[in-house]
Amino acid sequence: MNIKEFLFSLLITLSASAILAQEVPAAKQPAGTIPAAVPFVPVNLPISTLRLGIAGLSHDHVNNILTDYHQGKVIIVGIAEADKQLRAKYKERYNIPDSLFFDDLKKMAVTKKPDAVLGFNPVAKHIDVVEVCAPLGISVMVEKPLAATLAQAKRMEFLALKYYIKLLTNYETTWYQSYQHVYNLTQKDSIGRIRKMIVHDGHQGPKEIGCSKEFVSWLTDPELNGGGALIDFGCYGADLMTWLMEGQKPVAVTAVARHMKLQIYPKVEDDVNIIVEYPTATGIIEASWNWPFSIKDLEVFGDSGYMHAFNNSSTLIRTGDTASTINVTNALEAPLDNPVTYLQLVLKNRLLGINDRSSLKYNMLVMQILDAAKRSVAEGRRIVL
Repeated sequence: MNIKEFLFSLLITLSASAILAQEVPAAKQPAGTIPAAVPFVPVNLPISTLRLGIAGLSHDHVNNILTDYHQGKVIIVGIAEADKQLRAKYKERYNIPDSLFFDDLKKMAVTKKPDAVLGFNPVAKHIDVVEVCAPLGISVMVEKPLAATLAQAKRMEFLALKYYIKLLTNYETTWYQSYQHVYNLTQKDSIGRIRKMIVHDGHQGPKEIGCSKEFVSWLTDPELNGGGALIDFGCYGADLMTWLMEGQKPVAVTAVARHMKLQIYPKVEDDVNIIVEYPTATGIIEASWNWPFSIKDLEVFGDSGYMHAFNNSSTLIRTGDTASTINVTNALEAPLDNPVTYLQLVLKNRLLGINDRSSLKYNMLVMQILDAAKRSVAEGRRIVL
């Protein structure tokens, strides 16, 4: 390393430490099993230098970003959450200073001026985040799916395009090494043309697996979530199929929903099967809160082979009578291996985030598939798109 490279590296390190010193002040050790907060000036640089705002704390996935914050990997400049009990819960768990909390999203956004806002609120409230952030020029990433209804999604798309912001959707499966490996092989024509895709997603039920009461309260509400298992887990399959089919619009959608747990989930369906028709392929989405175990897997059948991603790392590949299972560990490369570093790269390069699983373009197609599935259930017929 020459002297110029050394000085540049030192400058970056000092700048990141200075930001952290301003935005992540030390706090008292909370009671419980959560470890103490990271040192005032961490040894390692954070995985992202983005100044992030958080909209809502009622989605349990917020624990992921708050764990990263607690470990000094990300910078959070403000959290908008009106529920004071919810704020107190996470304040204690993750040693969050009072100065980061705001009752109102707009006040937080105007005061703290985050580079981007992450939405961890009810799906039907994602539109509220975009209504506030878009006119301020602040990009948004929400937890899947994009919206509770197609009408909401269209309004969000309009705002994103009008104000030139990035509007992205985060899926857990986007960061699965095995799924990326399957996609990479399909791009190399390793199994021939895709003819069938089957996606299983779900678990025993949000109450059964111990989701927080705040999460369950809106996840099982047909207005706040847009439905039950159809929305919660059907979106995964719709997103993966849109990605594998390179953004091709389906021909038609047919869905059947079941309500097996009326006593537990009286307002929404808990099991759904969706057939997504393409001109040259068929997709089958099986989404449920009634599986005997948690499952997220992907099967792809081609003209000459088959691939099955069992989980985030294991993939079975079969061509003819030859089958092999591999453990994939190198399909995702930094910074495209983490939602926050991905977001940072997208904000720096306006050509990224256009045609991928998180993109607005692909997730508008996801919303069309989910909307057609809901209409198919309600009307008992095949919906032509």
